[in-house]
Amino acid sequence: MMNEIWRDAILPPNSNIGEVVKNLDKVAIKIALIASESGLFVGTISDGDIRRALLKGLNLESPIDSLINRSPFVVPPNVGRDMVTRMMMLNKIQQIPIINDKHQIMGLHLWDNLATQPKRSNVMVIMAGGKGTRLYPYTQECPKPLVRIAGKPMLEHIIERAKLEGFNHFILAVHHLGHMIKDYFGDGSRLQCEIEYLDEKEPLGTAGALSLINFLPSTPLIVTNGDVITDIRYGDLLDFHALHNATATMAVRFHEWANPFGVVSTNGIEIIGFEEKPVNRSYINAGIYALQPSVLVKLMQNQHCDMPTLFEKIRSDGDRTIVYPMHEPWLDVGIPDDLIRAQKKLDKASK
Repeated sequence: MMNEIWRDAILPPNSNIGEVVKNLDKVAIKIALIASESGLFVGTISDGDIRRALLKGLNLESPIDSLINRSPFVVPPNVGRDMVTRMMMLNKIQQIPIINDKHQIMGLHLWDNLATQPKRSNVMVIMAGGKGTRLYPYTQECPKPLVRIAGKPMLEHIIERAKLEGFNHFILAVHHLGHMIKDYFGDGSRLQCEIEYLDEKEPLGTAGALSLINFLPSTPLIVTNGDVITDIRYGDLLDFHALHNATATMAVRFHEWANPFGVVSTNGIEIIGFEEKPVNRSYINAGIYALQPSVLVKLMQNQHCDMPTLFEKIRSDGDRTIVYPMHEPWLDVGIPDDLIRAQKKLDKASK
């Protein structure tokens, strides 16, 4: 068990999806425990349940009643660690609630606490070649990925987070002031990992640099922009990608935008309806992807290509492209205000 952190993951059945998402992000154990007002165990809602709900069109205000797994895998308090570990492996689950004979929650077994994080052979490619013009003056004499947040370059935060999940082989695509990135990270030995570089002679876009990889990986790649600060689990993205037999998977964020004006619907000059300050909901590209190695052969070497264009090419070729709805904290550090927000986020996380 993870100390008593499971207590913070308990929510009432009348919660909405937004409240579950906040809890999942805050407690960070990928599951919410649902209990009645009298303390009786009702069921669970997992991180995956939320993603599936968002894909079905539910929103943050939707009630959770239909999402609750009311018959999850549970164990009594007297089941030992080794047995729990075997149960998790056999059933491919990462959390098992501990429920007593009175149907009360006594604790939670977590895979992360029972087993060490497996090493992943997958290559992670980080796009680190942008000029970061919107971050001037921070990037005037410093490449954007080396801009410091909480005492470290944002690129180092990305690498360290990926290392915690077992990733050890990184390829950095560099262009603007790329020599400074190479001088800082070297071959990766300082960070106890392997780092290689792709040198873009000209900016090649968010996908074009992949054409410079001179070998065909044997496992899917993770590709991420070098300015995205997030708590996403890259391993979960890869597992989702594999589970759905996808050729390319794009992590997406649910975005809501409130129109500040009343909207008038018309047919010609006739008014047919009104909607007061409607809320528009859509998915936005989060700048993180999982790709099959076969995708690399679809790129022309040294030709500019952005990820949406590559995804369109993959789809038009008849291969499967899917989205991975993420709810984890995410920030694209594009302007100085974003840098300040990222600083506050990482400062808070380190306390």
